[in-house]
Amino acid sequence: MLYLLDANVLIDADRDYYPIESVPEFWEWLIYMGKKGEVKIPLEVYEEIKEGNKEDALTIWVKTASTEDALLLTEQVDAILVSRITDEGYAPDLTDNEVEAIGRDPFLIAYAMAKIKERCVVTTEVSRPRRLRENRHLPDVCGGFGVCCCNTFKFIKDSNFTTNWKTNP
Repeated sequence: MLYLLDANVLIDADRDYYPIESVPEFWEWLIYMGKKGEVKIPLEVYEEIKEGNKEDALTIWVKTASTEDALLLTEQVDAILVSRITDEGYAPDLTDNEVEAIGRDPFLIAYAMAKIKERCVVTTEVSRPRRLRENRHLPDVCGGFGVCCCNTFKFIKDSNFTTNWKTNP
């Protein structure tokens, strides 16, 4: 399974659970998993993170060559899938403001749909099935297309993350 990370996975991990300075093992493990081809970040999501706070540890970490080499998904997105996900997953008549609010989520889902049986979207968003249009959450949109979606904790559990991963990969 290839896990495709949403920006919020890294943002929330650094801010709340695994700060880069406090738990560097998590961030080293992500690079290791990226090199193994088990974790990637689509270009559109990667750029979103890079555009963040220029001084914070996460932005600095994501801009390093080793991080980019290991984690950046190097394939072209299927524009037809992005359009389909936007129209059918959110709404066909979104305003410019609504499209901006959705952000890069349709791209993330499109990369997963491209190889639907081999990929899983990882996000910290939780299901909110009653939300509509630009307020829809990734788990609900993914579910509508049959795309695997999980949260950070399921991802790290399924991937066997441990702080001593170097001695027990």
